[in-house]
Amino acid sequence: MINIDRIFNINSESEFTELALEIFRFQYLNNAVYHEWTNLLKVNVNDVKLLSQIPFLPIEFFKKNKIVSIPDNESTIIFTSSSTTSQIPSQHYVTDISVYEKSFTKAFELFYGQPGELCILALLPNYLQRGGSSLVYMCDKLIKNSRHPLGGFFLDNLNELISVIEKLKKERQKTLLIGVSYALLDLADTHIKLSDSFIVMETGGMKGTRKELLKQELHLQLCKGFGIDKIHSEYGMTELLSQAYSMGDGKFSSPPWMKFLIREVTDPLNIRSDRKTGGINVIDLANLNSCSFIATSDLGQLDAENRLELMGRYDNSDVRGCNLMLGI
Repeated sequence: MINIDRIFNINSESEFTELALEIFRFQYLNNAVYHEWTNLLKVNVNDVKLLSQIPFLPIEFFKKNKIVSIPDNESTIIFTSSSTTSQIPSQHYVTDISVYEKSFTKAFELFYGQPGELCILALLPNYLQRGGSSLVYMCDKLIKNSRHPLGGFFLDNLNELISVIEKLKKERQKTLLIGVSYALLDLADTHIKLSDSFIVMETGGMKGTRKELLKQELHLQLCKGFGIDKIHSEYGMTELLSQAYSMGDGKFSSPPWMKFLIREVTDPLNIRSDRKTGGINVIDLANLNSCSFIATSDLGQLDAENRLELMGRYDNSDVRGCNLMLGI
């Protein structure tokens, strides 16, 4: 069995590649769905020496299959994706929740520092109402770790949230306001102004309540409404245990145990080596107990620093809540 601590102590590209190949072989042997998929692609496991040679499992497989590399047990938590009545939600069987907690905590600290330095306000009404959300689980733990008395979740009680914001402004308390896109727009429409001690982070998704917007247009509206200069973003999904963050420039950076590759749209088994747009493949080594190699339905491109810019979705993909409001 692979030691979890190795995943969160990666400090070089060579270490990442070595561990990724090791996890690939482990999941091939222990994950029945991934094993079958690899065989269907006629991939010889012994020939896989590079990250680009690893087969990536289409994310849609999480809708109808139990994707596990370790048998689920009495402590397994099942996270589910948001969906409409016409869609089948994804299910992610997390057999060791401590791995998820370590992943999102270390990544958050890497990009935003200790939660204890922040007051965290979560405006995630639809996620709270449906249950089974990995995003709600993450925010709940971060709020508890923050221990600020004014931190917490808010449903549609915007007046209460505005009152809390005004108190935090007076105290000049560094605050993270994380929310789903439509709820942040609703808040911005109240004409509440934020100070420079606030970080606003959108997690995507209009959830059918508003017209889908280009991300640039969404951020422009939020900046204008709140009176601030930039909007941060979180890129995560039910099927993964790690998140990437944009600090306000639309480019997502990932923690050391997470990496993006771009595949060709017309030849999805071929990884692009240029900086052009293609399908986004994600390597999430924290996903050791399910599948670490996921082919998403999102389109993007990498810059010279391997930061990810989201460009949209495949035309035939479901519109779902994983951080895209790109209007396609």
